[in-house]
Amino acid sequence: MFGGLHIADWTMLVLYFAGITWLGLSAAKQVKGMADFVMPRRFSWWMMAMHGFGTSTHSDEAVGVAAKTWTSGLAGIWYSWNWLFVTPFYWWIAPMMRRFRALTTGDVLEFRYDHRVVALYAVVGLAKFTVNIGVMLYASSVFIEGVTGGAIPGGAAILAMTALFVAYGIAGGLGAAIVTDFVQSLMTVAFSFLLLPVALNAVGGLEGMKETIPRFVADKEMFSLVAPGAIGWFYLLVVPLNLLLGVAVQPQNMGTCAAGRTEFEGAVGFMGGNMLKRVCTVAWCLTGLAAVAHYGGQIGSPDEVYPSMAKEFLPAIAPGLLGLFLAAMIATVMNSCDSFMVAASALITQNVYKRIRPDRSEQRYLLAARIASLGVIALGLAFAFWLRAEARVDKSGGVIKGLEILWKANAIMAIAFWIGIFWRRATAAGAIAATFSTIIVWWMTTWTPVVQWLATLPSLESAPFVIGAGAAAKVYLPWQMLFYLFGGLFGGVVVSLVTKPKDKESLDRFYALLRTPVKPEEQPTVPCTLPEGTVVPPRRVFFPNSSFEIPVPTRNGLIGFLIGWACVGLIVGGVAVFIAE
Repeated sequence: MFGGLHIADWTMLVLYFAGITWLGLSAAKQVKGMADFVMPRRFSWWMMAMHGFGTSTHSDEAVGVAAKTWTSGLAGIWYSWNWLFVTPFYWWIAPMMRRFRALTTGDVLEFRYDHRVVALYAVVGLAKFTVNIGVMLYASSVFIEGVTGGAIPGGAAILAMTALFVAYGIAGGLGAAIVTDFVQSLMTVAFSFLLLPVALNAVGGLEGMKETIPRFVADKEMFSLVAPGAIGWFYLLVVPLNLLLGVAVQPQNMGTCAAGRTEFEGAVGFMGGNMLKRVCTVAWCLTGLAAVAHYGGQIGSPDEVYPSMAKEFLPAIAPGLLGLFLAAMIATVMNSCDSFMVAASALITQNVYKRIRPDRSEQRYLLAARIASLGVIALGLAFAFWLRAEARVDKSGGVIKGLEILWKANAIMAIAFWIGIFWRRATAAGAIAATFSTIIVWWMTTWTPVVQWLATLPSLESAPFVIGAGAAAKVYLPWQMLFYLFGGLFGGVVVSLVTKPKDKESLDRFYALLRTPVKPEEQPTVPCTLPEGTVVPPRRVFFPNSSFEIPVPTRNGLIGFLIGWACVGLIVGGVAVFIAE
């Protein structure tokens, strides 16, 4: 044993690290300029599906779902399944993002509004990536520290993982991320289901859990998909709405949707890859439920549930299995952080640096993108170490806290984006007002006088405005989301109505992009520009005599959307039937 691991486990880790770094660096040979680095539009649907799965799936969610299951029972699955009811919409969102013919979402906002909105988006995007990368690195450090019994300190684990994905990410850009995601996503599926069979066997399967858990936990809702007072129906309506609005403004999703050859590859990859993630979530939750039965409700912190189960059961099966499991877990971090790093560098270089220095060479912009990558990672590292410090003070689970911050950060510019898509009258000033209104209302709902005032108001019996009491009182998460979303919408609409709209010609060119399908092998040279000679399809919207631009879905769009909802029904129904047996 060395560092808490068997020599066979270390062998598996070394082989993984060497292989994935070689694969990522090999992809760097195709990077000739900024477009190759941030948006190589050449990948098939199955590569895009693995990229969509890999970018959205990371260890903080596995640790977080298991931790929330520890405290809330089966309903803890919604800490990742919050996205389940959002996933069918990806079939519509991916083609939209591809039709923009943009390198970044910032390009879209500049074309729709102006450079002020892009500058604001760059700041918000940078903050979002800081939180996202930090949460993932922190969750992984908790896992590694727990699996090795503290022999590998969490801080050292954070630095080692960062060095690995930075090495090939800076060299190969998004192409390297997509190529490595294919291998790492397969490992992530293995990571999700490797521990579950032995965990269930140790507690006597579902029947054993149902018999054992009531001895330690008085809550009768541990086997319910809905936990009144914590994760009830109100929660399941509002939180997914917040996530749906925020998904398009996540900077990395331009690459997730638009790096395929056509919009079909993006739609299949974005929806299909994320639907696979929803299946893996079931394994994380059931493992957490098995831990409740196995440990009798006694564990130091909810964040320790998943690593404790892995450390106890996997070495007993075969030497090296824990190392394989650990490598797969690390893969979930690397296949997300590399994409985030590239997207953040593209946002800074394409939408900020290029505007300040428009006369630089392509190689100079590429160098700037790589330097920006390092800056984003430095901020993410700082947030990861802050979460570690917070977790030492608050033992309720730093991963859960980090995930909730991330959900809210994702929606900061959501209203600004969507009113610009669906409403021609939305202005740049309105978009800025919507963003600041969202931030201000978010802050106000954390301010003690406001929290205390809301606690005195009547609300839904199953969803009070405020949960907790005294210093621990806080606005219930779904209410907080509704407050800042409606605050942002109100601010955006009012300011847009009293400010000068964008000129009609620019708006017509913007909405022409959304109506024009991408041709096979189309490679735009200028962001947000249709190829010369393109015939724009006629306008087909629900309210043709108004300023609203709500498009009528196509036949293929409706079919894919309905297939997505059928998959949602099968996944939820399958879990419900399994638990009911």
